[in-house]
Amino acid sequence: MSRILNIFFSRFSLRFAGVLLVAMFSSINLAHAEAVSNGEDSAQILQAFNKQHQQDEREKSIPQKEKQQIMFLMGVVLFILVLITGALGLAMGLYGKQVYVPHMLFAGLSVSMAIAHAIVGLVWFYPF
Repeated sequence: MSRILNIFFSRFSLRFAGVLLVAMFSSINLAHAEAVSNGEDSAQILQAFNKQHQQDEREKSIPQKEKQQIMFLMGVVLFILVLITGALGLAMGLYGKQVYVPHMLFAGLSVSMAIAHAIVGLVWFYPF
């Protein structure tokens, strides 16, 4: 019992020391950030940040045609996975083949691809 208590308290003391260390460094950084922000004009900083952010967004944006091509390829893969899943299900149900594991594997892949396809479609094309 005493060994368990020693392990618990040693881990607790290490965690407490880590939390204390993190809190100490974060307060030092906050004090430094306040000193820096008081010395500079915040409006100029915000304007520079906004310009840089807009340039980064333009560079990262994917053209509409490329988005449509990606969605089409995802749809083709999804369609093929659904066909394979259906074929395995028919082979198992009608002909008694032992393909349960591959059927379930392709069913899982089909559902995963369908969810990914739906999420990408909503993110890229929601407001139409």
